Formats: sequence, structure tokens, C-alpha cells
Amino acid sequence: MFPKFIAEHLAPRLRPRARSRVRVARVWVSMAIAASVTTGASAVLAPASAQLQITVQGGVFEPMPIGIPQFAGDAGAAREITQVITNNLRLSGYFSPIDAKSNPEQTLGADQVPAFAAWQGVGAQALVAGTIIRQGGTITAQVRLYDVSGQKEEFGQQFSTTADNTRRLAHIISDAVYSKITGAGGFFDSRVVFVDESGPKTKRNKRLAVMDWDGANVRYLTRGNELVLTPRFSPSNQTVAYMSYGTGEPQVYLLNVSTGARELIGQFSNMTFSPRFSGDGSRLLFSMQKDGDANIYVMDVGSKQARPLTSGASIDTSPSTSPDGSQIVFESDRGGSQQLYIMDANGGGARRISFGSGRYSTPVWSPDTTLPLIAFTKQEAGSFKIGVMKPDGTGERILSEGFHNEGPTWAPNGRYLMFFRESGGANGGPSIFYVDVTGRVQGRVQTPAFASDPAWSPLLK
Repeated sequence: MFPKFIAEHLAPRLRPRARSRVRVARVWVSMAIAASVTTGASAVLAPASAQLQITVQGGVFEPMPIGIPQFAGDAGAAREITQVITNNLRLSGYFSPIDAKSNPEQTLGADQVPAFAAWQGVGAQALVAGTIIRQGGTITAQVRLYDVSGQKEEFGQQFSTTADNTRRLAHIISDAVYSKITGAGGFFDSRVVFVDESGPKTKRNKRLAVMDWDGANVRYLTRGNELVLTPRFSPSNQTVAYMSYGTGEPQVYLLNVSTGARELIGQFSNMTFSPRFSGDGSRLLFSMQKDGDANIYVMDVGSKQARPLTSGASIDTSPSTSPDGSQIVFESDRGGSQQLYIMDANGGGARRISFGSGRYSTPVWSPDTTLPLIAFTKQEAGSFKIGVMKPDGTGERILSEGFHNEGPTWAPNGRYLMFFRESGGANGGPSIFYVDVTGRVQGRVQTPAFASDPAWSPLLK
């Protein structure tokens, strides 16, 4: 089987950067797997154009050369699916698709034997081939992944979905290829909810929007007639919690992404803000302000019963639960400045974990239990930084910094973070970026207008 890429190549990078050489191209080894999987995918949003820009920073980074000739079969769907897979793998930072003009085979179906020697000649180490079949309201992709140097098939899988869902089918295939080679979970078949910002800088129109991970299929969830902030997906992908400035005190709402129905989390007389769901979605954490202080509350989503988890004369906010639900990380100024603390899930036992210089905020616990990390925003010496640390506070690493970086959110596999970066000037505004946990790969997600407060969903079901 493929070696665990994350364990061998990513985990060591959590130490301070050295002049070591990252050679992703050498992780390809034999894996004899043949499987047939049918994946159902529900209807998603109307297509929209998207483009990401990627930058590799620091050291020498050699992604794996991979051949992705156009799939055979239904020409229109095959062209789109091949393009999306190619973009996904390139933008992950760990693959270098062979330029289409250099492909020794321009089209390669799942039932064809590849010209392995020719693919070796253009430097490919891996090869993806497929056939797209459209029958009535269903579209099916038969996909094979090959080890070029070993001239052998590594896996064969079949995926089916509704005929109008070709783009999501491409994301699912990309996840399968990415996971088999790297040993990490996929993240392409996911969505991001964010705040779309348009209009002049002094009077921005802010509305909730949702998109594919790469910026495509943008759909607006609110009209922009009231200010919205900090949207957060539930584990089910169907509900978003967010804060809205409507009439009276700002309050936290729950919004059904499919139906558009929304409801208040409760009739509170004080401002509620900074919502986030627990890992299983049964509870909602949020902060409530009273007399200049703020404390963290937990609410049972079903019964709407809420109770405080912290108390005292401080501002406690931005709670995020651990994957197993036993702990909560949050930010607090109880020690005199914004720092990160961890407490038990039922409150109590709070202990500080951030001890570097500067102020820490917006902590988010990674969903990956094999590489336990907490992401955060750090403000220091006039700069805003996105970083990660272990839950015990050790191993702090800064992944990105600049004029104003804020609000990290984890990919479903815990290997990438999205955040927003504010540009200065009279015409400046926020844009969404992503970075991997090594800090070496960074990309910008192109959105229709300015965009802030991204929140990455779990993998779609």
C-alpha cells in the first residue's frame, strides 16, 4: 500500500522549518486494490465559474507528476470532469498534472491499457483514466488509477450520481485519488459558507453565501438587508448557525441551507454571538454578553435548553469542541489579554495553552484525531497571523501572516485551513485564502465579490 504520506512528510514539518527537501514524487509504491463503489450524490447548486491561484512557499517542493488524460465516453461531461479533477489535484499542492499538450494519449478510457512507456517518457508516476456513461437521469464514472513505473493498476472504482451533478462527481473522484496516494482523507467534495461583501467600503452589503470548496456554484442564502457574521456549518451540512444584526440586540440564528427557513436559538434579552456546533451536532456553543462581560453557553439543539459553561468578569468567546467532544478550546481575556484556554466540555477546569507573545483568538479544533491541532489567529507587532499548535500548547507554528489574516476554518481532512485576508487602501476588502498544515502551499479562492468569515463543511453525504 501507499506509505502514509502525512506521517512521513507532513508531521515532520510541524517542527520548525529546516532546509529539508520535500519529495512528494517518491511516495508512490505498489498497492493492489480493486473495488467497485457506487456513490449517491444529491443535487447541488447551479454551475458558476471559479478559479484558484496557488503559491508554493519555502524550500524545494516537488509534487508528484500525474497524468490525467481526458476521460472517454460522454464528451461534454468527460471534458468537465477531467478538468475539475486536474484542477483539484494541482491546487492541493501535492500533484503536478502533466500538461495536456504533452499527454501521449489525449483520451484514455477505463477499458484501455495505457501506453505505460510513453507516460514514463513524459515523467508521469501516476495515471488516472476513466469512462463516463450517461444513461437517462444518471451519470456513471468508471475510474482506474495506475502506477506508471510498475505498469499496474492500483485501484478501480465506479461512481454514479444524477446527470446534472457532474461537477460533484469530479470532486468525489478527486477525493478517491488523493486519499489512495497520500493516505489522508479527502476534502474536495465539500462546501464553504461565507459572508459575501459588496458595495463601498464604508457601507458594505453583507449576505450569507455558500460555494464549492474551489469557489464554484455560489448561492446566496440571505438577501443582505441585515448584517451577518460568523456562519458555521453543522456536521449534517444542512444547517448554518450565524449572528445577525436585525432589530434590537444581535442574535444567533439557525438557517436551513436547503429550505431557507431560519429560527432564533432562543429569546435572549442580551446579545448572543460566536456560535459553533459540537462535533456530533447535538449541541450549539455560543457567547452571551451581559454588562460588558461575555460568557460561553451551551444549548441542546433539540430542546433549545441553554446553560452557562463559564462565568465571571471577563470576555470568553469563540468556543470549539474537540473531535471526541470531551473538551472545549476558547479565547478569553481573563488573564489580562486575549489568550487561548481549554476546559472540560461541561465547563470548569480551564487552563491556558497559549504562551507566545501577542494576542490569540478564534481557536478551532482540527477534526483529524491522528494529527491533533488547534488553529488560531494571532495578532503581534501590527501583523495578523494564522497558526496552529498542539492541544497542550506546544509546537506552535505560523502558517501565514500579513496585514490582516483572520478566522481559520479546517478542511474535512484536517490538512488544510481556509481564512480571510483583508487588503488595505480605499478600495480594499477581504478575500478567502487557504493554506496547508506545512505552510508551504497557499491559494486564493476567487469569489464574485469580497468575502470573509469562511466555514468549511464536512464531506458531503
